[in-house]
Amino acid sequence: MQHFRLSFFVTAVCLAAAFYWGGIMGAFIAIILGVLEVSLSFDNAVVNASILKRMDDRWQKYFLTWGILIAVFGMRLLFPIVIVSAATGIDFMGVTEMALKDTATYAKHLDASHVQIAAFGGMFLLMVFYSFIFDETKELHWLGYIEEKMSSFGKLEAIEIIMALGPLLIIQNYLPQEIRLDALVAGVTGVILFVIVDSLAALFEHEEEGEEVVAVLKKSGMMSFIYLEVLDASFSFDGVIGAFAITQDVVIIMLGLAIGAMFVRSLTVYLVRKGTLDEYVFLEHGAHYAIGVLAGIMLVSMTHHIPEVITGLTGAVLIALSVISSIRYKKRAA
Repeated sequence: MQHFRLSFFVTAVCLAAAFYWGGIMGAFIAIILGVLEVSLSFDNAVVNASILKRMDDRWQKYFLTWGILIAVFGMRLLFPIVIVSAATGIDFMGVTEMALKDTATYAKHLDASHVQIAAFGGMFLLMVFYSFIFDETKELHWLGYIEEKMSSFGKLEAIEIIMALGPLLIIQNYLPQEIRLDALVAGVTGVILFVIVDSLAALFEHEEEGEEVVAVLKKSGMMSFIYLEVLDASFSFDGVIGAFAITQDVVIIMLGLAIGAMFVRSLTVYLVRKGTLDEYVFLEHGAHYAIGVLAGIMLVSMTHHIPEVITGLTGAVLIALSVISSIRYKKRAA
């Protein structure tokens, strides 16, 4: 329980603020949004844990302090405002005033940017999924021969980029002509950002120790921190838009998502401290497959609406199956 003390404190503060801002109903909606955020982001916590366990205590603390401020105020409040500002041409302060005083118009503008957001976030998450699937150094395979065969494809140069850009090029053909270019640019930007973060790993090689740097900057505290924040942003985009289906009050949305984001971070640290990923060896596999499904859903949502419950249930099923497989694997090994 000690790992969640800060989360409960943040929850109390957010609920008090939500009650002050929107009364009992405001606090209730904040709780609902927090629960939804946690239920939809468990796979995010697992993947975060696989990276966080390679960071020292100092950067783990930054992840829980500065990281939560960036996640809540940066990614879930300020960045959507930046997106609306860029899409509409209205200055930042004008959009901020709109978000606080004319929430219906703000929600409409944010929803109109869904295609670009889904393209960017979907492509980044797809690259995260492919980087795991096509990892030829991976020795343990959840799906047996199938997954082992896919890992062997990692020998092909830039296979992740090829497999990611293909679906993007196909899906953008089904979009209205006027937003195809925007979707394509947003999607390619997601790929480029992942490649940049991944490539920076070369700066932290420890040649004198004969140690090969793990992909996606997992061994550098600062770079891993940046990667985790970008990953969190990719997860949060759709959640912010989906929250407007429950309420259009941006303050309540921010407070509710803050509760969920804090618990996800505490859960990440808990998984690291308890060695859960070592205990359940296929849990990381299940989380990455859930991320792959989420990426696919985000890309498909560019042309068809996909209910959030499908995303949540699919991720939960994959996580549950990976846990069951881990337990069976451990019994067989024993």
